Amino acid sequence: MSSAPAALRIVLDWGTSSFRAFLISAEGRIVDRIESGQGIQSVPGGDFASVLAAAIAPWRAAHGPLPIYAAGMIGSRNGWVELPYAPCPATSDDLAAQTRSLTLDQGDRIVFIPGLKDPSAHPFPDVMRGEETQLIGLGLDRDAVVVLPGTHSKWARIESGRIKRFRTFVTGEIFGTLSRHSFLSKVAVAPAAPDEAAFTKGAQLALSDDPAAGGLLTRLFALRTGYLAGELPPESLTDYLSGLIIGAEFREAMLAGWCAAGDTVTVVGDDDLVALYMRCAKLAGLAPVQGPADAAVRGTLAIARQVEARGAPAPT
Repeated sequence: MSSAPAALRIVLDWGTSSFRAFLISAEGRIVDRIESGQGIQSVPGGDFASVLAAAIAPWRAAHGPLPIYAAGMIGSRNGWVELPYAPCPATSDDLAAQTRSLTLDQGDRIVFIPGLKDPSAHPFPDVMRGEETQLIGLGLDRDAVVVLPGTHSKWARIESGRIKRFRTFVTGEIFGTLSRHSFLSKVAVAPAAPDEAAFTKGAQLALSDDPAAGGLLTRLFALRTGYLAGELPPESLTDYLSGLIIGAEFREAMLAGWCAAGDTVTVVGDDDLVALYMRCAKLAGLAPVQGPADAAVRGTLAIARQVEARGAPAPT
Protein backbone atom coordinates (compact mmCIF):
# COMPACT_ATOMS: atom_id res chain seq x y z
CA MET A 1 0.00 0.00 0.00
CA SER A 2 2.87 2.40 0.66
CA SER A 3 6.56 2.50 1.43
CA ALA A 4 5.86 2.47 5.17
CA PRO A 5 6.87 -0.61 7.17
CA ALA A 6 4.04 -3.15 7.38
CA ALA A 7 4.49 -2.99 11.14
CA LEU A 8 2.62 0.31 11.38
CA ARG A 9 -0.86 1.38 10.33
CA ILE A 10 -3.08 4.34 11.15
CA VAL A 11 -6.70 3.72 12.10
CA LEU A 12 -9.10 6.66 11.85
CA ASP A 13 -12.44 6.91 13.61
CA TRP A 14 -13.69 10.12 12.03
CA GLY A 15 -17.23 11.00 12.99
CA THR A 16 -19.59 13.92 12.76
CA SER A 17 -18.26 15.74 15.81
CA SER A 18 -14.97 14.04 16.65
CA PHE A 19 -11.68 12.95 15.10
CA ARG A 20 -9.66 10.08 16.51
CA ALA A 21 -6.49 8.62 15.03
CA PHE A 22 -4.54 5.62 16.35
CA LEU A 23 -1.03 4.55 15.42
CA ILE A 24 -1.10 0.75 15.50
CA SER A 25 1.73 -1.75 15.71
CA ALA A 26 1.84 -5.03 13.74
CA GLU A 27 0.56 -6.83 16.85
CA GLY A 28 -2.50 -4.57 16.98
CA ARG A 29 -1.26 -2.51 19.92
CA ILE A 30 -2.10 1.18 20.12
CA VAL A 31 1.27 2.94 20.06
CA ASP A 32 -0.06 6.50 20.05
CA ARG A 33 -3.35 8.34 19.62
CA ILE A 34 -4.66 11.75 18.61
CA GLU A 35 -8.12 13.03 19.50
CA SER A 36 -9.82 16.32 18.68
CA GLY A 37 -13.20 17.88 18.10
CA GLN A 38 -12.55 18.24 14.38
CA GLY A 39 -15.41 16.06 13.23
CA ILE A 40 -16.48 16.21 9.61
CA GLN A 41 -19.04 18.94 10.27
CA SER A 42 -16.33 21.33 11.49
CA VAL A 43 -13.81 20.93 8.64
CA PRO A 44 -13.66 24.22 6.70
CA GLY A 45 -14.58 23.76 3.06
CA GLY A 46 -14.40 19.99 3.39
CA ASP A 47 -10.60 20.12 3.30
CA PHE A 48 -10.20 16.76 5.04
CA ALA A 49 -6.75 16.12 3.57
CA SER A 50 -5.29 19.21 5.26
CA VAL A 51 -6.87 18.38 8.63
CA LEU A 52 -5.54 14.84 8.45
CA ALA A 53 -2.08 15.99 7.33
CA ALA A 54 -1.78 18.41 10.25
CA ALA A 55 -3.00 15.84 12.77
CA ILE A 56 -0.65 13.01 11.80
CA ALA A 57 2.36 15.13 10.82
CA PRO A 58 4.49 13.87 13.78
CA TRP A 59 3.84 10.25 12.78
CA ARG A 60 4.73 10.93 9.16
CA ALA A 61 7.90 12.73 10.24
CA ALA A 62 8.97 9.74 12.31
CA HIS A 63 7.86 6.91 10.01
CA GLY A 64 7.25 8.25 6.51
CA PRO A 65 4.06 7.54 4.53
CA LEU A 66 1.71 5.22 6.40
CA PRO A 67 -1.22 3.00 5.40
CA ILE A 68 -4.41 4.60 6.74
CA TYR A 69 -7.80 2.97 7.32
CA ALA A 70 -10.77 5.28 7.90
CA ALA A 71 -14.17 4.39 9.33
CA GLY A 72 -17.15 6.46 10.39
CA MET A 73 -18.97 9.43 8.87
CA ILE A 74 -15.87 10.40 6.91
CA GLY A 75 -17.18 7.90 4.34
CA SER A 76 -20.66 9.48 4.22
CA ARG A 77 -22.32 11.91 1.82
CA ASN A 78 -21.03 14.79 3.95
CA GLY A 79 -17.56 13.29 4.33
CA TRP A 80 -14.47 12.88 2.18
CA VAL A 81 -15.66 10.05 -0.07
CA GLU A 82 -19.21 8.69 -0.08
CA LEU A 83 -19.27 4.89 0.00
CA PRO A 84 -22.38 2.79 -0.60
CA TYR A 85 -23.49 0.80 2.44
CA ALA A 86 -22.79 -2.93 2.48
CA PRO A 87 -26.10 -4.79 2.99
CA CYS A 88 -26.81 -7.11 5.90
CA PRO A 89 -26.30 -9.94 6.52
CA ALA A 90 -22.59 -9.08 6.28
CA THR A 91 -19.14 -10.31 7.28
CA SER A 92 -15.82 -8.50 7.54
CA ASP A 93 -14.98 -9.82 4.08
CA ASP A 94 -18.10 -8.15 2.67
CA LEU A 95 -16.95 -4.85 4.16
CA ALA A 96 -13.41 -5.30 2.85
CA ALA A 97 -14.76 -5.96 -0.63
CA GLN A 98 -16.50 -2.55 -0.71
CA THR A 99 -13.64 -0.36 0.51
CA ARG A 100 -12.34 2.51 -1.60
CA SER A 101 -8.94 4.20 -1.54
CA LEU A 102 -7.16 7.46 -2.30
CA THR A 103 -3.46 8.17 -2.67
CA LEU A 104 -2.56 11.31 -0.74
CA ASP A 105 -0.04 13.94 -1.77
CA GLN A 106 2.39 12.78 0.92
CA GLY A 107 2.39 9.24 -0.50
CA ASP A 108 0.05 7.55 1.97
CA ARG A 109 -2.88 5.50 0.74
CA ILE A 110 -6.08 5.96 2.72
CA VAL A 111 -8.69 3.22 2.59
CA PHE A 112 -12.31 4.08 3.44
CA ILE A 113 -14.46 1.41 5.08
CA PRO A 114 -18.15 1.30 4.15
CA GLY A 115 -20.98 1.30 6.65
CA LEU A 116 -23.82 -1.20 6.82
CA LYS A 117 -27.44 -1.09 5.68
CA ASP A 118 -30.22 -3.27 7.06
CA PRO A 119 -32.80 -3.59 4.25
CA SER A 120 -35.16 -5.50 6.55
CA ALA A 121 -35.79 -2.51 8.85
CA HIS A 122 -39.24 -0.92 8.77
CA PRO A 123 -40.44 1.53 7.51
CA PHE A 124 -37.10 2.37 5.86
CA PRO A 125 -33.72 0.61 5.69
CA ASP A 126 -31.55 1.32 8.73
CA VAL A 127 -27.90 2.41 8.41
CA MET A 128 -24.70 2.66 10.42
CA ARG A 129 -21.23 4.06 9.77
CA GLY A 130 -18.43 3.24 12.20
CA GLU A 131 -20.26 0.85 14.50
CA GLU A 132 -19.66 -2.01 12.05
CA THR A 133 -15.99 -1.98 13.07
CA GLN A 134 -17.01 -2.45 16.72
CA LEU A 135 -19.09 -5.48 15.78
CA ILE A 136 -16.26 -6.99 13.73
CA GLY A 137 -13.84 -6.26 16.58
CA LEU A 138 -16.12 -8.00 19.08
CA GLY A 139 -16.10 -11.05 16.83
CA LEU A 140 -18.68 -12.85 14.73
CA ASP A 141 -17.79 -16.34 15.94
CA ARG A 142 -20.74 -16.64 18.32
CA ASP A 143 -24.38 -15.59 18.18
CA ALA A 144 -25.08 -12.50 20.26
CA VAL A 145 -27.26 -9.44 20.76
CA VAL A 146 -24.95 -6.43 20.92
CA VAL A 147 -25.77 -2.98 22.26
CA LEU A 148 -23.64 -0.07 21.00
CA PRO A 149 -24.37 3.07 23.09
CA GLY A 150 -23.97 6.45 21.45
CA THR A 151 -25.66 9.49 20.01
CA HIS A 152 -27.48 7.01 17.78
CA SER A 153 -27.37 3.78 19.75
CA LYS A 154 -27.45 0.52 17.82
CA TRP A 155 -28.79 -2.91 18.72
CA ALA A 156 -27.35 -5.60 16.46
CA ARG A 157 -27.82 -9.33 16.12
CA ILE A 158 -24.81 -11.51 15.26
CA GLU A 159 -25.91 -14.87 13.92
CA SER A 160 -24.16 -17.69 12.02
CA GLY A 161 -20.95 -15.69 11.64
CA ARG A 162 -22.61 -12.60 10.17
CA ILE A 163 -24.03 -9.28 11.27
CA LYS A 164 -27.61 -10.26 10.53
CA ARG A 165 -29.56 -7.09 11.32
CA PHE A 166 -29.58 -4.00 13.51
CA ARG A 167 -31.77 -1.17 14.75
CA THR A 168 -31.01 2.45 15.66
CA PHE A 169 -32.30 4.39 18.69
CA VAL A 170 -31.72 8.16 18.78
CA THR A 171 -31.19 8.02 22.54
CA GLY A 172 -28.13 10.24 22.86
CA GLU A 173 -29.52 12.84 20.47
CA ILE A 174 -32.78 13.09 22.39
CA PHE A 175 -30.88 13.38 25.67
CA GLY A 176 -28.64 16.11 24.26
CA THR A 177 -31.54 18.08 22.81
CA LEU A 178 -33.63 17.95 25.97
CA SER A 179 -30.76 18.64 28.36
CA ARG A 180 -29.52 21.65 26.35
CA HIS A 181 -32.67 23.13 24.82
CA SER A 182 -35.62 22.36 27.12
CA PHE A 183 -36.51 23.86 30.49
CA LEU A 184 -33.79 21.64 31.99
CA SER A 185 -31.10 23.91 30.59
CA LYS A 186 -32.44 26.70 32.81
CA VAL A 187 -32.97 24.84 36.07
CA ALA A 188 -30.71 21.75 36.11
CA VAL A 189 -27.55 21.92 38.22
CA ALA A 190 -24.55 19.69 37.55
CA PRO A 191 -24.10 17.38 40.57
CA ALA A 192 -20.74 17.05 42.27
CA ALA A 193 -20.88 13.33 41.41
CA PRO A 194 -23.23 11.27 39.24
CA ASP A 195 -26.59 10.84 40.96
CA GLU A 196 -26.98 7.07 40.63
CA ALA A 197 -30.23 7.05 42.59
CA ALA A 198 -31.79 9.56 40.20
CA PHE A 199 -30.61 7.55 37.17
CA THR A 200 -32.10 4.38 38.66
CA LYS A 201 -35.39 6.10 39.45
CA GLY A 202 -35.68 7.39 35.87
CA ALA A 203 -34.76 4.02 34.35
CA GLN A 204 -37.23 2.15 36.54
CA LEU A 205 -40.03 4.49 35.49
CA ALA A 206 -39.16 3.99 31.81
CA LEU A 207 -39.07 0.21 32.23
CA SER A 208 -42.36 0.13 34.12
CA ASP A 209 -45.51 -1.23 32.50
CA ASP A 210 -47.71 0.84 34.80
CA PRO A 211 -50.36 2.43 32.51
CA ALA A 212 -50.93 5.17 35.06
CA ALA A 213 -47.48 6.55 34.21
CA GLY A 214 -48.44 7.04 30.57
CA GLY A 215 -46.04 6.66 27.65
CA LEU A 216 -42.61 8.17 27.10
CA LEU A 217 -43.92 11.62 26.22
CA THR A 218 -45.92 11.80 29.45
CA ARG A 219 -43.02 10.42 31.47
CA LEU A 220 -40.71 13.05 30.02
CA PHE A 221 -43.04 15.82 31.19
CA ALA A 222 -42.83 14.32 34.68
CA LEU A 223 -39.34 15.83 34.83
CA ARG A 224 -40.96 19.24 35.00
CA THR A 225 -43.73 18.25 37.41
CA GLY A 226 -41.29 16.38 39.64
CA TYR A 227 -39.13 19.49 39.81
CA LEU A 228 -42.10 21.77 40.50
CA ALA A 229 -43.31 19.41 43.24
CA GLY A 230 -39.89 19.51 44.88
CA GLU A 231 -39.39 15.76 44.42
CA LEU A 232 -36.64 16.10 41.79
CA PRO A 233 -33.98 18.55 42.97
CA PRO A 234 -32.05 20.51 40.30
CA GLU A 235 -28.92 18.40 40.75
CA SER A 236 -30.89 15.19 40.05
CA LEU A 237 -32.64 16.24 36.85
CA THR A 238 -29.95 15.39 34.29
CA ASP A 239 -29.25 11.92 35.67
CA TYR A 240 -32.98 11.25 35.99
CA LEU A 241 -33.40 12.21 32.33
CA SER A 242 -30.50 9.94 31.36
CA GLY A 243 -32.08 6.99 33.15
CA LEU A 244 -35.48 7.72 31.64
CA ILE A 245 -34.17 7.92 28.07
CA ILE A 246 -31.86 4.90 28.28
CA GLY A 247 -34.56 2.91 30.08
CA ALA A 248 -36.99 3.78 27.28
CA GLU A 249 -34.48 2.43 24.76
CA PHE A 250 -34.26 -0.90 26.60
CA ARG A 251 -38.02 -1.15 26.99
CA GLU A 252 -38.57 -0.47 23.28
CA ALA A 253 -35.86 -2.96 22.28
CA MET A 254 -37.34 -5.66 24.50
CA LEU A 255 -40.87 -5.04 23.22
CA ALA A 256 -39.47 -5.37 19.68
CA GLY A 257 -38.09 -8.80 20.54
CA TRP A 258 -34.38 -8.07 20.67
CA CYS A 259 -34.15 -9.80 24.03
CA ALA A 260 -36.20 -10.90 27.03
CA ALA A 261 -35.63 -10.91 30.78
CA GLY A 262 -32.80 -13.28 31.66
CA ASP A 263 -31.08 -13.01 28.26
CA THR A 264 -27.45 -12.01 27.83
CA VAL A 265 -26.63 -8.83 25.93
CA THR A 266 -23.13 -7.55 25.15
CA VAL A 267 -22.49 -3.83 25.62
CA VAL A 268 -19.65 -2.45 23.49
CA GLY A 269 -18.18 1.05 23.79
CA ASP A 270 -15.27 3.03 25.15
CA ASP A 271 -16.84 5.79 27.24
CA ASP A 272 -18.95 6.40 30.34
CA LEU A 273 -22.13 5.35 28.54
CA VAL A 274 -21.07 1.71 28.86
CA ALA A 275 -21.47 1.77 32.64
CA LEU A 276 -24.90 3.40 32.36
CA TYR A 277 -26.06 0.81 29.82
CA MET A 278 -24.71 -2.04 31.92
CA ARG A 279 -26.66 -0.69 34.91
CA CYS A 280 -29.85 -0.24 32.93
CA ALA A 281 -29.56 -3.74 31.46
CA LYS A 282 -29.49 -5.17 34.97
CA LEU A 283 -32.51 -3.10 35.97
CA ALA A 284 -34.29 -4.56 32.93
CA GLY A 285 -33.59 -8.08 34.18
CA LEU A 286 -30.93 -8.83 31.58
CA ALA A 287 -27.46 -10.35 32.02
CA PRO A 288 -25.09 -7.78 30.48
CA VAL A 289 -21.54 -8.60 29.40
CA GLN A 290 -19.06 -5.82 28.66
CA GLY A 291 -17.21 -6.05 25.34
CA PRO A 292 -13.66 -4.81 24.70
CA ALA A 293 -13.18 -1.04 24.78
CA ASP A 294 -10.90 -1.23 21.72
CA ALA A 295 -13.37 -3.18 19.58
CA ALA A 296 -13.44 -0.48 16.88
CA VAL A 297 -9.67 -0.62 16.45
CA ARG A 298 -9.68 -4.42 16.44
CA GLY A 299 -12.42 -4.50 13.82
CA THR A 300 -10.74 -1.95 11.59
CA LEU A 301 -7.49 -3.94 11.74
CA ALA A 302 -9.34 -7.15 10.85
CA ILE A 303 -10.81 -5.44 7.78
CA ALA A 304 -7.40 -3.92 6.97
CA ARG A 305 -5.75 -7.34 6.90
CA GLN A 306 -8.42 -8.64 4.54
CA VAL A 307 -8.00 -5.61 2.29
CA GLU A 308 -4.24 -6.17 2.20
CA ALA A 309 -4.71 -9.85 1.43
CA ARG A 310 -6.94 -8.90 -1.50
CA GLY A 311 -4.55 -6.20 -2.74
CA ALA A 312 -5.15 -2.48 -2.46
CA PRO A 313 -8.66 -1.44 -3.49
CA ALA A 314 -9.04 0.55 -6.68
CA PRO A 315 -8.58 4.33 -6.27
CA THR A 316 -11.78 6.35 -6.07
